[in-house]
This record gives sequence, structure tokens and C-alpha cells, in this order.
Amino acid sequence: METNFESLRLFIDKIKNISLFERIFQWGYVKKLFLNAYAEYERIANFIIDQKGIITELKSDNVLLKNNIDNIEKNQSDTHDDLIILKSKHDLLNSNYIDLKQENTRLITEEKMRIQASENALANLDVLQTNITGDRNKEKELAHQKEINRLDGLKDTWRKHEELVKNVIKSICQKNTIQYIDKVPFKFEPDNTISICDEFIVFDAKSPGNDDVSNFPNYLKDQAEKAKKYAKQDGVKSDVFFVVPTNTLDYLETFVYKHGDHNVFIISLDSLEPVMLGLKKIEDYEFAEQLSPEDRENICRVIGRFVHISKRRIQVDNYFATQLIELASKCERDLPNDMFLEVVEFEKSEKLNPPQEKRAKAIPLAELEVKNKKLKQEAEFNGIIVEESTITKALNELPLYKKNDE
Repeated sequence: METNFESLRLFIDKIKNISLFERIFQWGYVKKLFLNAYAEYERIANFIIDQKGIITELKSDNVLLKNNIDNIEKNQSDTHDDLIILKSKHDLLNSNYIDLKQENTRLITEEKMRIQASENALANLDVLQTNITGDRNKEKELAHQKEINRLDGLKDTWRKHEELVKNVIKSICQKNTIQYIDKVPFKFEPDNTISICDEFIVFDAKSPGNDDVSNFPNYLKDQAEKAKKYAKQDGVKSDVFFVVPTNTLDYLETFVYKHGDHNVFIISLDSLEPVMLGLKKIEDYEFAEQLSPEDRENICRVIGRFVHISKRRIQVDNYFATQLIELASKCERDLPNDMFLEVVEFEKSEKLNPPQEKRAKAIPLAELEVKNKKLKQEAEFNGIIVEESTITKALNELPLYKKNDE
């Protein structure tokens, strides 16, 4: 039987040169070569029995081939297991990679959102800061304008003070039959002069010249010294009265300036009437020198009481005026803006119409007592304490003068 051992030669060459890749992926082809080579070997084995050396060599090669095949199969098995492990690791790494990529994408998205939110917050903060700054500037401008309006109101009140004092004094004189002197018969011309018991009494209106009220006490002190020009005139009473605006009393500490030849009393517009009525009591006597010591003491007591009550009234009215101003300011400051605007509208619609003087005669004391009694009854009905002893005690305990003025 003729053969060229082609199959066997191909198989041996493949075994010698086989690579790892061929072991793994082309092992079927190797096995096929092996089977062909083995078949060829079986065919020629019967014809070369007598060739012992050759047969022995072939058997030895066969054993070696089988061993190689076993080793190859074993290596293939090990390589296949390694491949499975590597593939598992690859799959795990690929899965981790995908997870990390997704996490990275999520973090990038969140970072973009966070940056955008931060930019929006900063933009809103800038807008808010701008609004707050604008509101504060508006509040400052409004407060500044209110202060300007207040000062303008004070200046306007002080400018009209002299005319107002004159009108009030004339009204009191007309109501209480006191003589008002339009043209004085002596040197210098005071703002207002009345005549009681053939004696001229001077009432000069004094008000601050500007919004700097701190200098007003020094101005009054200087004017009090210069008031001796009136007291030196014939027929002029040595007691001179300076009438000041009620809203300047807080800045004053001295209300009486005593000099060698004259005295100056500082009174407010509200105390004009009780002071003038107290002075008018002197008309009950034809001549002051005819008064008995007891009468003089009674007159002084009445005038002193008038002055004391007037000052107490000024003190109490000034306290309540301050409280009302603070309450009005608190309403403007603390009420919500829409509610405050509604309050302003109601305020504009309100009117305060105090009783007007429509008769040129004295008001009967009995009429005042009846009205006072009615007011006390209404107050008591509403639970308001009007016990005179309690109120008098509280007022008397309140200091009227500072210690250095006593």
C-alpha cells in the first residue's frame, strides 16, 4: 500500500508550530488532523510489521503524540478556565465601568444643576440686596423728608407765634373785660401790653429764630436781662412775661429770671388765660397799698395757685403730647404698609372741631361745674379712676422743678 504520510506530516507540523490561539479556537481542526494521521498510521501498520525499528519509532512517536495531545487538552482546559475567569473579571470590570460612567454622568449633571442653582441664588441675592438697599434709601429719604417737614412746620409755627399770641391775648381781654393797649404811651414797643389797675403789664412773644432750639434758653436769658428797659418805664409793672411756644418747653430748665429791678416769667401760650385772670384779680381793689396783709396773702396765694396749676397743666400736656407723638410714629413705623395707607385715608377723612367762642361774655362757673360733674360720672361708669385725692397725690409727688432751680 502506497502512502506518502501526508496526513501524519501535516499533523506533526501543526503540533510543532501550534499557537495558544489555535489551541483555544482551532482545536477541532487539530483533532481532525490527528484522526487523519492516526487512520493513515493504522493503514500502514499492517504493512510494516517486519520493520520493527520503524514500528517501534512510530509507536514511540504515537505515545509522545498522545502525551502531547493530553498535555494540549489539559492546557486547553486550563486556558479555557483562565479565559472564563478573565471573562468574568472583564464582565465585572465592564459592569463597574458602566456604573462608574453612569455615576460620573449623574455627578456631572448634579454639578451643573448645583452651579446653575448657585448662579440663580446669587442673582436673586443681588436683586434682593438691590431691593433692600433701595428700600433703605427710600426709608432714609422719607424720614429725612419727614424731619424737614417737621422742622418747616416748627419754623412756620414759630414765625406765626407772635401773631398768634397777640390774637389770643386780645381774645382773653375781650372775654374777661381786660384793657388791651394797642399803642403804648412809653418808650419802646413790646409785642403786647395790657392794663390792670392803671399799670401796664408786658407780654412779649419769644420763639426760636431757627431749628436750633438748643440756643433758645441762652436767648431767653439774654432777653430777660434786656427786659429791664420796660420795667424802668413809668407805670410799667416790674414783672414781665415772655410767652413761648408750648413745644419749646422741653428745652427749658429755667422759667423765672429774677433781677434787681425786674422779674421775667416764662409762660406758654396755654397758660396765658390763667395768668391774666390771676393778674385781673388785683382789680377787685382800688389801690394796692390799701390791701391788708391778709388780702395780699390771699391774692398771692391765688396767683401762685394759678401759676402752679398752669405749670402742672403744661407739664402733663407736654407729657401726653410726647406720648401721642411717639404713638403716631409707632403707627407709621410698625403698621404694615397697606394697613398704614388705609389708616392715612381714614385720618384724612376725620375732622376735629373744638368748640368755638361765639359770645363775648364770661363762662359761668356753675356751667363748668355741671359739665365737669357729668364727665366724672361718665368716667366712673367706664371704670376710670377719677378720685381727686389719688390724682392730686400723684401730681404732687411729681417734681415740677429741678433741684438747682428750687
